[in-house]
Amino acid sequence: MKAGLAGRRALVTGAAGGIGGAIASEFQAQGATVLGLDIRGDGPVRILQADLADTGELDQIAGQALADLGGVDVLVNCAGAFEAEAATGLSWRSYDRTLRINLHAPVFLMSRLGRWMADHGYGRIVNITSIHGRLSEPLSTAYDVSKAGLEAATRTFALELARSGVLVNAIAPGFVRTAMSIVGGVDELESDWFQSVYVGHGRLPMGRAAAPGEIAAVAAFLASEANSYLTGQTATVDGGLTARF
Repeated sequence: MKAGLAGRRALVTGAAGGIGGAIASEFQAQGATVLGLDIRGDGPVRILQADLADTGELDQIAGQALADLGGVDVLVNCAGAFEAEAATGLSWRSYDRTLRINLHAPVFLMSRLGRWMADHGYGRIVNITSIHGRLSEPLSTAYDVSKAGLEAATRTFALELARSGVLVNAIAPGFVRTAMSIVGGVDELESDWFQSVYVGHGRLPMGRAAAPGEIAAVAAFLASEANSYLTGQTATVDGGLTARF
């Protein structure tokens, strides 16, 4: 067993599958006690079932996680939602729900659990954002806004918690093979445009999407004691996508 997170207690949102599931599994393999939080009740670790869009329940969720684990040393905000809508045709329902899940819930979980970490002199917070935090594409207004906002919040929390032993960072993935790559019933990673533009013409230098485990490996470092000085940063894990024009 690897010992990078041995003895640590971690809450991972979106842990029923995809990147969150890979992170939860990696943390557990490294010796952490992991509680997942997801709207689905099944996953690779024990799951506390909740809908993060119900922001009125966040204080209760944070309290339940603290009671269940006996404390939270590591928080990973990974749960996310995306709904394609034209910027000139935004619906309040979709825009509001996306921001509730992708931005408001992570911010308030950071607030409540970050306070506990600061009081106990140790903590690691990792927010899974996206290259959408600084780059945009059509039909993604709510998602783009939520990810940019979460990166801004990452920096602010890092500044306020730095002298309390709590380090706060983000990971911005590019293309990753998860259920979120399926849009309108079509896997964008298998589409002609992806294979032509991103693979064939080299827009994506690595020529492939990431596996969830590749994101999890970075999260495990940021969440561990091995990370002793890196805070307020966003690690872009995108196969070189944003390194070129």
